[in-house]
Order: sequence, then structure tokens, then C-alpha cells
Amino acid sequence: MFGSVARIGTIDRWAIGLSGLCLVHCIAGAVLLTFLASAGGLLLHPIFHEAGMGLAILFGVIGLGRGIRLHGFMLPASIGSLGLGMMAGALTLGHDGGEMLWSIAGVLVLALGHDLNRRAVI
Repeated sequence: MFGSVARIGTIDRWAIGLSGLCLVHCIAGAVLLTFLASAGGLLLHPIFHEAGMGLAILFGVIGLGRGIRLHGFMLPASIGSLGLGMMAGALTLGHDGGEMLWSIAGVLVLALGHDLNRRAVI
């Protein structure tokens, strides 16, 4: 059982790190778009968002799902799922429709879910 606990903690730490990278990506994209239109456009390409969302869902399903099995608490997975939903919804808004704000909020909520999950198994 302790091996599973260690793995779940590692997955959640990776997921929190991925959330941090997403946050940096959002802010860097906005700053670069302001100063360097061509570089900012590269960072704002839809493939980055789609790949990032795919990774977030993958880490969410693995990390939060295993957490439910190990500790039985639904709250971390519920909060994480809300964050994923906010991020997915943000992808539909477009760059001038509040996508960045909803993405950042979703990333922070998802990271909170992973942190709660990690703390529940310790």
C-alpha cells in the first residue's frame, strides 16, 4: 500500500507542476503577445491548449482516480473535476473572450484538487 501512496503523491506533484506550467504559459503568452506579436502568436497556437488539456485530463484521471481508491474521499476529485471543466470551457471562449482568466482560475482549482488529494493519502 505504501508504494501506491508514494506513486499517487508523485502523480499529484507532477499534476501540480503541469498546472504551474500552464499558468506560466498563459501569462507568458499574454506578455509576449503584447510585446512581440509573432512570438506571442506561436505560444497561443491551439495545439498548445489542446495538448495541455489532454495532459491535464490524463493526470487528473490517474491521480485523482487513484486517490479515491486509496483514501475514499470524493472532495479532491470533485474540486479537480471542476477545475478541468473550467479549463475546458475556457477553450471555447477565444483569446478575447476571457479565456486566459477562466484558464488561470481552472488551473488553480485543479491544482487545489491535486493538493488536497496528495494530503489525503499522506
